[in-house]
Amino acid sequence: MEILRYKNANIHFSSQGKGRAIVLLHGFLENISMWDDIILALSKKYRVISIDLLGHGKSENIGYIHSMEDQALMIKFVLDALNLSRYVLIGHSMGGYVGLAFAEHFTDNIKGLCLMNSTPLADSPEKKINRERAIEAVKINYKTFIRMAVPNLFAPYNLLKFKDEVNIVVEQALQMQPQGIIGSLEGMKLRKDRVNELKKLKVPTQLIIGQNDGAIDIELTLESIENTSTEIIIFPDGHMSPIENKSELIETLEHFVKKCYS
Repeated sequence: MEILRYKNANIHFSSQGKGRAIVLLHGFLENISMWDDIILALSKKYRVISIDLLGHGKSENIGYIHSMEDQALMIKFVLDALNLSRYVLIGHSMGGYVGLAFAEHFTDNIKGLCLMNSTPLADSPEKKINRERAIEAVKINYKTFIRMAVPNLFAPYNLLKFKDEVNIVVEQALQMQPQGIIGSLEGMKLRKDRVNELKKLKVPTQLIIGQNDGAIDIELTLESIENTSTEIIIFPDGHMSPIENKSELIETLEHFVKKCYS
């Protein structure tokens, strides 16, 4: 694990393996440890970089709001420091939003973009209200918020099956500072619609969704990318594909990265 200094904040990341680069961007309330098994598989053939997003894991905050653009600029700083110029981006949930912001601003650096349990759509008015409620809940008691929010990311029928994994995600999220949680909620609430940005990309793109994912509007997301070249992969479970569908996900990502670099 390594640390870089960015805007007076420590940024935590890892780089494993050799070869062409893959960049893994975790989701809200997560950190780079969620990728451990996926890194183990992908780093056999590729160089895999995973980065704790601002306010998450061991990366510090740089402001009250962490916009998706703020996150993307930080990612670019890390990748530039590693002397990397072309890479495949794989983003889970909020990491997908960051990946889209990155692709908009640094299109020439992208070899492929995978949105995992994510969407190119902006928050709906209802979703923005829910973000505001979440921010207030975090201000009142962020630990209670985390303990309620994390289990809701899994398909209900998987909560017992993945009880240990759910507890690990909760315990890791409890290490976050409340401001890191609020900054990302504000950033996600304010993010713009990037459907057209996704459509304009001339590199392979992929959307991975779970049939029982309650965190995104699956129907509207699928409608938004109709008649595009984006590959759609549907898993049967919830929002946490890296846990709920790990083996299938690894195989899917291996095929996608191979396609990006073929």
